[in-house]
Amino acid sequence: MIQDNKLVLVGQVGGAFGVRGEVKVTAYTAEPMALMDYGVLLRADGSVGLTLTAARPDKKGVVGRAREVATKEQADALRGLKLFVPRDRLPEPDEDEFYLTDLIGLEARDPADTVLGTVKSVQNFGADDMLEIAPAAGGPTWYLPFTREAAPELHIAEGWLRVVRPTEIGEREPD
Repeated sequence: MIQDNKLVLVGQVGGAFGVRGEVKVTAYTAEPMALMDYGVLLRADGSVGLTLTAARPDKKGVVGRAREVATKEQADALRGLKLFVPRDRLPEPDEDEFYLTDLIGLEARDPADTVLGTVKSVQNFGADDMLEIAPAAGGPTWYLPFTREAAPELHIAEGWLRVVRPTEIGEREPD
């Protein structure tokens, strides 16, 4: 179990490839073959998910053999399994770069420096990345587009980011 290190989503099992126990993995990394470099790929709870022993590039990731999979049925049973690695296994980002996972846990502060909440997750529903903010006062989370306008300052090392909530647009007045 990983305790002091964030787990980072790097891939997802797509199911079997062929009939000999190969598995398809969609890669969420810049270079799909990097999945081979990470060693054991973990489940969300930190337990072993897959250990790729051989792989080749595919359209969306890799196709390969895994120590835990011997048959097509075993590969198909893993369909949908999300695969993670500890954050410290990733290469350090270049200056002025960061991993989205590094935003999780940051305080979200408004322009007056009031703490509005904490970044709970970074989601992407198909358009752009969205920050899910857990309000400091409790209650339901809310979403903020992760754009330069909505999050103009990042202070990752200090543990916070500046957020500017968009102006709410009310219902249109009847003519």
